[in-house]
Amino acid sequence: MTFYYPAKIWLAFGETFEGNQKIVDWLIHNGYPEVAALSHAMRGSDEAFSWLMANGFPHLAALDSAVTSEDPKAYQWLRANKHLFLIVFADACKAQPAAIGWFRKHKLDAFLMIAGKIKKFCDSQTFDYHKKQF
Repeated sequence: MTFYYPAKIWLAFGETFEGNQKIVDWLIHNGYPEVAALSHAMRGSDEAFSWLMANGFPHLAALDSAVTSEDPKAYQWLRANKHLFLIVFADACKAQPAAIGWFRKHKLDAFLMIAGKIKKFCDSQTFDYHKKQF
């Protein structure tokens, strides 16, 4: 199973939801602009979502839609394109017990910490029906 990025990049991604702009800037300037764009997309940026789609990262755009909009089309796309890890991660970001259990079973607790930060952030936001769907 692919985790897409090294652990330190996932941890940096999680920190972006704590409002750490220095980490966002570091991601942008150190070869991970798509991870910074994913963070911005999850925080409601249509521009970041469009950037992900236009620059070869539809799987990250789908992750955004799965987490923030619970868009069934995003889940279908992730499944059809075999991004199964991202499906489990999206479910963990919504505190789904099966996903949490999967991460615990595989001793990937750091992902649960990141998912918890994303859930906390998402729970503090108001719904925007204008957000682009996948």
